[in-house]
Amino acid sequence: MARLRVNLAIAGRAFITNSWAILPGALAAAGQAPLHLWWGALFGWALAIASMMRAKNLRHAALIGWMIGLGYIGATHFWIVEPFFVDAARHGWMAPFALAAMVAGLSLFFLAGFAGAYWLGWSRPSRILALPLCLSLADLLRGWLFTGFPWAQFGSLWIEAPQIQLISLIGVPGLGFVTFLALAAPLAASGSWRLGAGAAAVLAFVGAGLWGGAMLDDEAAFTQTRIRVVQPNAPQDEKWRAEMIPVFFERLIDLTAAEPTNPEAPPDLIIWPETALATRIDIADQVLDIMSAAAGEAELIFGGQRLEDRSFFNSLAVMNSAGAITQIYDKHHLVPFGEYVPFVGLLGRLGIGSFSDQIGGYTAGPGPRILDLGTAGRILPLICYEAIFARDVLAMPERPDWILHITNDAWFGATVMPAQHLDQSRLRAIEQGLPAVRAANTGISAVIDPNGRILTQLSLNETGFFDANLPARHAPTLYSRTGNWPIILVLLVLTLGMTGLRRQNRH
Repeated sequence: MARLRVNLAIAGRAFITNSWAILPGALAAAGQAPLHLWWGALFGWALAIASMMRAKNLRHAALIGWMIGLGYIGATHFWIVEPFFVDAARHGWMAPFALAAMVAGLSLFFLAGFAGAYWLGWSRPSRILALPLCLSLADLLRGWLFTGFPWAQFGSLWIEAPQIQLISLIGVPGLGFVTFLALAAPLAASGSWRLGAGAAAVLAFVGAGLWGGAMLDDEAAFTQTRIRVVQPNAPQDEKWRAEMIPVFFERLIDLTAAEPTNPEAPPDLIIWPETALATRIDIADQVLDIMSAAAGEAELIFGGQRLEDRSFFNSLAVMNSAGAITQIYDKHHLVPFGEYVPFVGLLGRLGIGSFSDQIGGYTAGPGPRILDLGTAGRILPLICYEAIFARDVLAMPERPDWILHITNDAWFGATVMPAQHLDQSRLRAIEQGLPAVRAANTGISAVIDPNGRILTQLSLNETGFFDANLPARHAPTLYSRTGNWPIILVLLVLTLGMTGLRRQNRH
């Protein structure tokens, strides 16, 4: 017991002594929504990379990395507590534990990145140069391990700058790596080399910006397809109350049946958000008749729940102008603890359940699917969480004409999460060279062009709809053909190369 107290005291002192490292991580979060300050993020990451110079040993490097991770993950993921307060009496007690687990757990990837860079290097300059490599590998793993959570990836700091267009070539992980490398090179160099490395980094950033700016000079092209996106703005704590269900349904019907903003161009397609329909799809015949009458000659896409073979699915349904369901897509990448509970038997005994609208959680669908809407084109449907996974979009069976993202971000209230989630849709659009349409329950609904520009949107917590022409798609991007394999190969080759140099320099 005495040894435990001593060890805890030592750990506490180390934590306090190195707490300064939280600040660079928090500054680096400035590149994410809602601030979108790429220059602030660059300053934060430069400080984070420079902090490797202070590492005394591998353990110290790991601690510095973990602290930087605490700052970055804490500043970009703090909204995770919000769903626990939708039903505070049942789940509120879990909020601090969920926040602590997420921040501390995801920060382990930063710990691994810094520890790996210290181990891989043989001097301070070499460790600084190894850091972009190891952090990028850790960021890729963060998007894969334990089903993955690639939220606020490093390269996305450029989302409001023209440099973001590079992800159409090398993806978000690739852009993160070259950004870190440009920041690390001047810090690792000495003498006249430092000046040259700094100049090269500036020229690289400027060149990428000019190239991205040239991409953005082209005005968006549009198809003849006219869409209407409906945003009912149903707060999560009211959405499923028996007395409010008819209120929100009537709101959806009124917005669907509203006169078109351009009388000469009525919508061909109307889109409702995730789980907009309170009645199960498989027993909703009478409700579907009302929806069909409101939609008129337009097709209607809506989110809802359905039961099949004793399994519940979070689904997207396509209803034609005759009121018949013609196509169904079932969400396949479910939210752990949100839509299903891993190790449900054990955790259920501890009182830990899912937050899904369907008690007991959902069953995962078979995978990505393309839906053919005829004159409205072929779509890749994504439901909520699925939009954050570039790999799921890359796994689509064929190239669609556009991406449709329906979501219910009402769980997260007025936090920054809906704005950050919108940015995820923008990233997927740029990566694939495809337009994206986003229908969100409480916002932010939007039409996004293939360059990631928001053309039309409804603000957070706004009730309404918009009519818009669907943007045309671009030619397939390099990233859509290769995915992350080129950057993975580059990182692995560099890791092997630095491992060999480390052995040489350690003898």
